[in-house]
Amino acid sequence: MQLDRLTPCLYTNQFDATIEFYTQLLGFTCLTDQPTFWACLQKDEVQIFVSLPNEHIGFEKAVFTGSFYFNTPNVDEIWEQLKDQANVCYPLEDFDYGMREFAIYDNNGYLLQFGQDLPTNH
Repeated sequence: MQLDRLTPCLYTNQFDATIEFYTQLLGFTCLTDQPTFWACLQKDEVQIFVSLPNEHIGFEKAVFTGSFYFNTPNVDEIWEQLKDQANVCYPLEDFDYGMREFAIYDNNGYLLQFGQDLPTNH
C-alpha cells in the first residue's frame, strides 16, 4: 500500500464562514473557483477540504475527537497573530515532549494545534 498524503475534509454547516476563517485568519488560499458546497484550501504545503455534508452522512454538528496539528518553524509569530483573534484552547507553552505549541478552535469547534520543535541540548 502506498499513500501520498492525507488531506482532512472538514464538514460544516457554516460553509462560507469556515472558508473565511481559514483564508482571512489563517492565511489559506481557496483553490476552488466559486465554491458552493466544497472547497480546497491551501497554505504552503498544507491542504484542507471544506464541505457541506452530503445526504449519505449523518451530520448534525462538527465533531472530531482529535486535533489538527500544524508543524511550523515560527510558532511564536503565529501565536502573536492569532492569540487575540481566535478562541484559544491553551496558550503558547513549552512541553516536556519537546514541542512549543498552542491551540485554538476554528469557527466550527475543530481543535487546531500549532507546534514547533524545541531546540535540543547537546
